[in-house]
Amino acid sequence: MILDTRALRNTLGQFATGVCILTTDDDEHGAIGMTVNSFSAVSLDPALVLWSIQNTSDCFSAFTTCDRYGISVLAQSQEALSNRYARSLDHKVDPGDCVVDNFGVPLIKGALATFSCRLTALHQGGDHHIIVGEVAAFANVEGDPLVFFAGGYKRLD
Repeated sequence: MILDTRALRNTLGQFATGVCILTTDDDEHGAIGMTVNSFSAVSLDPALVLWSIQNTSDCFSAFTTCDRYGISVLAQSQEALSNRYARSLDHKVDPGDCVVDNFGVPLIKGALATFSCRLTALHQGGDHHIIVGEVAAFANVEGDPLVFFAGGYKRLD
């Protein structure tokens, strides 16, 4: 059976998600970031989270070979940052957008939540790889999340 991938994508889009920027310090390019909505918790003990990256992403090598990376859950006011880091071939992090934690991981300023992770597992899954990380540090603040639903940003009411 051949699935209509556009229809599948639209159907998957009916699941509302938060929006994150994944960051790492790449040896070749310095701090890089990319927007994702595939973030999920896995386990509390040990503290594990996951996200997925497309096999053809221009950031694939950097994120699948790094030792550490950051996850920044965006606030509603950070839509412009989400759009900026969603562009292909333009992933260099503006130094004004981030802080670097004690592990050398760049994290987005003003995010609702941040997780500093150590890459612990990589699993192939079709046209993506699933990246599992152990949380080494985390922080959060109060605020409204940036929500993605049906192909666009939405507000919680």
